[in-house]
Amino acid sequence: METITHLMEGFAVAGTPTNLAIAAIGAFLGTVIGLLPGLGPINGVAILLPIAYAMKLPPESALILLAAVYAGCEVGGRISAILINVPGDAGAVMTTMDGYPMARKGLAGPALSLSAFASFSGSMVAVVGIVLFAPLLAEWALAFGPAEYFALMVLALSCLGGLVGDSLVKAMVCVLLGLMLSTVGIDSNSGVYRYTFDLLHLADGIPFIVVVIGLFAVSELMLMLENAHSGAAPVSLSGRLMFNAQEFALAKWTMLRCSVTGFFVGVLPGAGASIASAM
Repeated sequence: METITHLMEGFAVAGTPTNLAIAAIGAFLGTVIGLLPGLGPINGVAILLPIAYAMKLPPESALILLAAVYAGCEVGGRISAILINVPGDAGAVMTTMDGYPMARKGLAGPALSLSAFASFSGSMVAVVGIVLFAPLLAEWALAFGPAEYFALMVLALSCLGGLVGDSLVKAMVCVLLGLMLSTVGIDSNSGVYRYTFDLLHLADGIPFIVVVIGLFAVSELMLMLENAHSGAAPVSLSGRLMFNAQEFALAKWTMLRCSVTGFFVGVLPGAGASIASAM
């Protein structure tokens, strides 16, 4: 009962006009930052952190600002993934598989609104779950060992292979290519340089922004140029901007299932949104 009381007190503090305005500003700035491929929520929070100190905000208002920036960056990454097929962060990679085809069919507005509502519902499930089950989840996360993490990674890679399509060879090539790129850099266990070719720039591995721009942005740019010369219509936001009741009815159980799955995967140290979205 005490936990519920603290949760209600937190909502009361966050619901003041000043904090609501700060949350709206942070969400807007975070969305703009998240639109830029490769920046992501971590860099967004790092950019706004000095501003929060300079504004001399109270601790609760500063936390609300940074949390709103983080949430806005997550939504902004999905906007670029849906409209131009370039994910803004690692968690938005899976959005390109369904969101961009919907945008090509003239359903960019419903895709964006469904993505934003799904992000909101997942955040609410995570907030309530953390407040209610934090001690139990901490013990469960610490009980995860190397064998459990290995099984989780195998499951995530298996899900990725199933998303590629019917071609088993194509799925294996994609998975092996991703694993090969992830091995570049210094081995965390032995300290051995792997596939760096004596280049110091590769000692920390291949940055995610390089992978995103190389595998998504460049290829999509080539397709856009080809479509421009062929006279194909570009993606536009014409038509309705919100999903209808039928689309929500089809997606509601998927949202609930994915919110719960993402919550439990996110509790694990080092798992992150990319593995949860792939699952």
